[in-house]
Amino acid sequence: MINEAKLNELIGRVLGDLGGAMSIAVVRMGDSLGLYKTLHAKGPLTPASLAAATGTSERYVREWLSSQAAADYITYDKAAGTFSIPPEQAMVFADEDSPVFMMGAFDAAAAMVESQAKVQAAFKTGGGVQWGDQAACCFCATARFFRPGYRANLVDKWLPTLDGVVDKLKAGGTVADVGCGHGLSTIMMGEAFPKSQFTGFDFHEGSIAAARDHAKAHNVANVRFEVAKAKEFPGTGYDLVTFLDCLHDMGDPAGAAAHVRQALKPDGSWMIVEPQAHDRLEDNLNPVGRLFYSASTMICVPTSLSQEVGAALGAQAGEAKLHDVIAKGGFTHIRRATETPFNMILEARP
Repeated sequence: MINEAKLNELIGRVLGDLGGAMSIAVVRMGDSLGLYKTLHAKGPLTPASLAAATGTSERYVREWLSSQAAADYITYDKAAGTFSIPPEQAMVFADEDSPVFMMGAFDAAAAMVESQAKVQAAFKTGGGVQWGDQAACCFCATARFFRPGYRANLVDKWLPTLDGVVDKLKAGGTVADVGCGHGLSTIMMGEAFPKSQFTGFDFHEGSIAAARDHAKAHNVANVRFEVAKAKEFPGTGYDLVTFLDCLHDMGDPAGAAAHVRQALKPDGSWMIVEPQAHDRLEDNLNPVGRLFYSASTMICVPTSLSQEVGAALGAQAGEAKLHDVIAKGGFTHIRRATETPFNMILEARP
């Protein structure tokens, strides 16, 4: 017997999901063409005036504006025939310095669609998809996705929760930022603590090249970048090692933990930032868990399975599993230093 109420509820959710999915390309074009930012800076605007301001076709812009108004991403004034972007929506779509700027998530979603064939083939074999073989836009999307959270939290909120770390960095310490990607986190720390030396390591050569370009653009002299795996990055005597949203992607996270242990000073700290997750599946069945499980299916698990060991922790590993991995590396003092709705921040010390 079909429960009509449950069926209709499901159809409503699916329609919402399909509307969001079909908006990915439309939203990304609005970002690329400067439609959101122009509307934010100059609105309210008619379709014709927005088109003129952005050098685009009025007919396309009119349809784009209609789609965004239907999604409640922008506001339509029927009396004036104009469109505007309210401040809350501007934080999500127009302001790249906002802590809730979400355009990187749309870019990541597009990259996952592009990578479907490779991941789908891996479902049959149980093998992995190397990070470097993901869709080309995945690397920029990842950097853009994490940037708002790092900018809002890394220097001002996360590092101060670690035991004595900020004082060391102010005085002049040494830091390894492992799995740095495009280096945005490394550069942020370098700018905040000019007396310290920061080295960003990543096993993806293309990301390190982009990180070096970013460092030049920001003119930071105390930051450098090198290609290296998490189990092999050079140097010892680090005051701080950071792993931001990357431990669960590694093939041998316990091996990486052991390498960090020997690279740190005896009183050094390891900061591990991971997606927020509970230890039990049933406690992660929520909108945040949905987003992370989907990204994990398409990116995190395939990346780990392509490497040695292939631990495949997944983006929703949970604190208990992470604690076990860190402890296997020889760390005896492990604690949750702080958290956000999207992240847990762990500190490990020898």
